[in-house]
Amino acid sequence: MKLLKLVPDDTNIDFLKWRTWAFGISLLLMVASVGLVATKGLNFGVDFIGGQMIRATFTESTSAPVTELRETVAKLGYGDPTIQRFGAENQVSIRMKLPDGADKNPELANTMATKITETLKAGHPDVRIDGVDSVSGKVSEELFSTGMRALLAAMAGVSIYIWFRFEWQFGVGAIWSLLHDVTLTFGLFALTGWEFDLNIIAALLTIIGYSLNDTVVVYDRIRENLMKFRKMEMASLLNLSVNETLSRTVMTSVSISLPLIILVLFGPDVIFGFSAAMAFGIVVGTYSSIYQAAPILIWLKVGSHSFVPTDDAGSKAERIDDNFGAKP
Repeated sequence: MKLLKLVPDDTNIDFLKWRTWAFGISLLLMVASVGLVATKGLNFGVDFIGGQMIRATFTESTSAPVTELRETVAKLGYGDPTIQRFGAENQVSIRMKLPDGADKNPELANTMATKITETLKAGHPDVRIDGVDSVSGKVSEELFSTGMRALLAAMAGVSIYIWFRFEWQFGVGAIWSLLHDVTLTFGLFALTGWEFDLNIIAALLTIIGYSLNDTVVVYDRIRENLMKFRKMEMASLLNLSVNETLSRTVMTSVSISLPLIILVLFGPDVIFGFSAAMAFGIVVGTYSSIYQAAPILIWLKVGSHSFVPTDDAGSKAERIDDNFGAKP
């Protein structure tokens, strides 16, 4: 029985032919992502901004009455709520700032949540309360700062690892590839308005790990080919290396993406953001390993001289002593 191969053994795609266009498009998308985050901002969850979030589903309605809910909750005297659709059209999340003194007296937050949910049930018999989450402002600040530090530490650790395993140019290429993946994921959440919480930080850290793994596989083959084909032109060598690892890259990406796509389409709403971030990150990470991590080595002057062992002064002196001390 002949095995199915997603990528034939004789595949020879000229990826590097489009490296300038790919790099330019990626740079524009990164700038656009930063611009979206700066202007539109991220839809931070309760984890990061503090407060209380009530998730509700109107089981007998096709669409949630967002405007009516906003007016109803605002009349309760707890301030203006932030109400957004959450998943389906008949699902919403209602976010409220915690009442003054709630940090010292949690009962104030519980009282507010109870009053809001009872008001919703009284005005809408078909409403189902899916969950109530409460996080204090101090805890949310700590969660946000810790999450950002975790992302930066992961990216720094990756670049240092690549630097020591290969050469400094490879470390720069890896960190650029990771910046590309993380920035575009931030841009996706700024564009769509999907909730950005601790689950998304976990997804970003997983994306960094996947992208690193994919990049290391490509870099390892580039290093092997640099030592094997000293006279090969650099673009051709990179194309060879990417094509040789393409089967493994495609198989890994497809096997991971399929369950993630199923989770995005049919999974529970509570992990929708995580699943969407992961699915997007896998695609972007695969792309960046081919069109960012590899081509940047050309601009960083990696060539046939790379990975050539050099003799230091000590080894030279040792060889000279051995020669002089040898018997005729």
